[in-house]
Order: sequence, then C-alpha cells, then structure tokens
Amino acid sequence: MTPNHVWDIDDFVHAAEVTVQGLAAYVRESQDGAAPVIRRKPPGELAGRLGLARWIREGGMATESYREWLDAYLAESTRMHHPAYLAHQTAAPDFPAALADFVHGAINNPMAIYEMGAATATVEFEVLRWMLGKIGFPEGGGVLTHGGSLANLTALLAARAAAAPDAWTEGVPGDLALLAPPSAHYSITRAAAILGLGERAVVPLDVDELGRIDVARLGEGLDRARRAGRRPMALVAAACATGTGLYDDLRPIGEFCAEHGLWFHVDGAHGASALLTEEHRHLLDGVELADSVIWDAHKMLRTSGLAAAVLVRREGDLDAAFRQQASYLFYGDQGFDLIGRTVECTKGALGLKVFLNLAWRGERGLGEHVAGRYATAHRFWELARERPGFHCPYEPESNIVCFRYGDGDQAAIRETLLEEGSFHLTSAEVGGVRHLRVTVIAPATDDKTLESLLDRIASLGDA
Repeated sequence: MTPNHVWDIDDFVHAAEVTVQGLAAYVRESQDGAAPVIRRKPPGELAGRLGLARWIREGGMATESYREWLDAYLAESTRMHHPAYLAHQTAAPDFPAALADFVHGAINNPMAIYEMGAATATVEFEVLRWMLGKIGFPEGGGVLTHGGSLANLTALLAARAAAAPDAWTEGVPGDLALLAPPSAHYSITRAAAILGLGERAVVPLDVDELGRIDVARLGEGLDRARRAGRRPMALVAAACATGTGLYDDLRPIGEFCAEHGLWFHVDGAHGASALLTEEHRHLLDGVELADSVIWDAHKMLRTSGLAAAVLVRREGDLDAAFRQQASYLFYGDQGFDLIGRTVECTKGALGLKVFLNLAWRGERGLGEHVAGRYATAHRFWELARERPGFHCPYEPESNIVCFRYGDGDQAAIRETLLEEGSFHLTSAEVGGVRHLRVTVIAPATDDKTLESLLDRIASLGDA
C-alpha cells in the first residue's frame, strides 16, 4: 500500500477519470438545459446531503464514494453553461481554462516569485504583453491578480503612489480624494477605505439619467472636490458600468484628466473584452489615454475565476505601488519577480487559463464569443420592447440589459424564477428604480431561451 503521505498515482488517474466524466456530463446536461439552472437548498440541508461533517471527521473517501459525492455536488451547483443562466458577470468557462486549473492544482507553482514557477510566470508575462498591446500601452506594465476588486485596489495604489509618494511609509495625507460616478463598482469605495482615504473621500461625478459620466460637467466635480479642500488623486470611469453595461465616453474624459493633471483609471473589468471585436471596439475609444486599466478575463474571455489584469501606461507606476523589503522573499530574480506589483505573495497560474483559451480558440475566436453575447443581449432588447408591458430604459451596448415588466415588484418576479430554478437573472436600479437585469454569458442562450423568459415573466407579472 502506498504511504498516505505520498501521492498515489493510480488513485489520481482513476479519480481524474471520474472527474472528467462527471464534469463532461455536467456541462453537457447544462448546455442542453436538461436540469434546473440553479438550486438553493439551505446550507444545513445541503451539508447533510453532501455528508460534509462525516467526511471531514472520518475521511476515507475512495474513487467510488468520490464519484457519488461529485455527482451530488455538481447537481447542487449553479450551471453557468445553462442557456437560462443570465445572472452575474461570471464566465461559462471554456474547457482549456478548466485544463489550466487542473494543471495548476497538480503542480502548484505560486509564481509571484519567479523561481517558484518560471514557466507559469513567463506565460503570464506574454499574456500581459498581449493585453497591453490591445489597450494601447506599448511602454506599459501589468500583473494578473485574483479578481477585479483586487485589481482596482492595486491600480489605485499606483495612483496613490503617484499623488503621495510618501504615503506608504508616512501614512496617507488627509486631503486625497477620488472622483467617480455613483454607478462605479462598489470596489472603488471599498478601495478608498482600504487605502486610508475613507469612503467620504470619493467625490461623486455628475452623470446622465442612465448613470454615465456627464463629460460637460466634469469641471464641476473637480471644483467640488477642491472647494472641500480635497486633492483628487484619480478619476474613475467605467467600460462598462456593472449595473447597466453602458460605457463612459473615455476620450473626452481622458483629455480632461490630461489637461488637469489627474490620474485616469478605467474600470474595464467587464467591457474591455470588446477590444477583440471589430463592431464594438469603438466603445473603448480613448482607453489608451488612461493611466491604468483593469480587465477581467473571467467575465467575457471564457476564463474560470479568477483572472484580472492590472495594466498601467508607464511600467514604473506599478512598481511604485508597493514599497517593502523582506529578506526571505525580495532577492534573486528581481527583474522577473511579480511580488513587487501585487498584494498576493502566493499567486495562482492565472495567465495559463487565458493563454490556453487563446491557444485553442485564438484571438478571433474569443472576439467572436464576445460579439455573440453582445448580439444576443441586443436581440433580447429587440424582443422585449416589442412586447406589451415590457420597458427597456436604453438600447444595450454590451451583453447586459435592464428592463421592467409592468409596475409590480420586480424583485418578487426574480425570486420566483430562482425558486423554480427556471431562469437565473439579477436586478439593478436605473434612475433610482428597480429593474430586472439580464447578463448574457452562456453560448447556449438563444432566441428560444429569450422568448421563454419573456413568456414566464409576463405570466408572473400578470398573476
């Protein structure tokens, strides 16, 4: 018998085969819409079904018991590949990204330090070089990190270093501020608090009725901050906004920031992937004027969570974000280590997921995926506005559509759909009014799905 502290290769092979078979069946069933898109048993009930306490206490799982456990686990999971998955901005991952997760799970090369994973780090360097080229930062630098919230924090750390170089060692000056629209992702105000500015240091910019930055009134926002004794360290724009999927007008905003010496940060977590499409890249016109951009691969590039890029126009700006020494880490391959650019010391093989999707599908293939999801969302808008009782406050620019049915409780409609497991969608406020919200993510979503959703919502709203 193999000692339990040594990896049993035969067990691994058998369990891996079970895993592949189980996942293949799960994705096939999901894509076919043959199971509920979501199940939400209470945690206590679900823990009992999965036998969690017993397995934790006793151990002893083997290939067959693992097969049964995996089937139960997958049956209770939310199905991103399902045609009725229309909820959060999380990818229906392609299989090359899944292979990357599998590889990393076995070799575990945490490559913020180059010597811990030279191949993994080198793949990330090249993926970043590709992303920087798409943004228009030929002299820029970057790092991949675990999610858009951490990416926004990292980019704003670089902005803080530019505005207050001594903040890392001496503390944060009390007059720093951020300029951002009220529709900015919550991670912006969270970053302000973590950075020591405080939430009240986020000065709201004037916006139109759909939450987009009003370019003509940018000066008013800057004046408000200065009259309050604040020194804005950055201005944040959305490409695209999380709630509505609408893009801010980046070029005039970038020109305003350049004129007034403001760091221009673009939260492109969701919408930067439109750069890969001929028909939608104009939505990011002016992104090259930014000082920093974030771009999540785990939203529109079919990459499993998490893989978010922090990209800066001047490479040295990111190197200035963190200023620390630790004799047990900061040595050796200083020219290749990424630890000086990221919060994480142990960092997953994030670039490998993006790389394998590119290697399999190509840049054009990923661009076609983005364009296809944008087109399906636009089709939903066309179908909804043709039906009595449905109201759409805007024509979609991305794969996100907000809408209402009637004047009833939209949240109650959503809750019924979730309880049924028939459709998974979210909601958002537009102009202070609660709307239902569709995010087209799964390639399997088609006109039949959209028509069925509209039919079901109408039946619930009329009940």
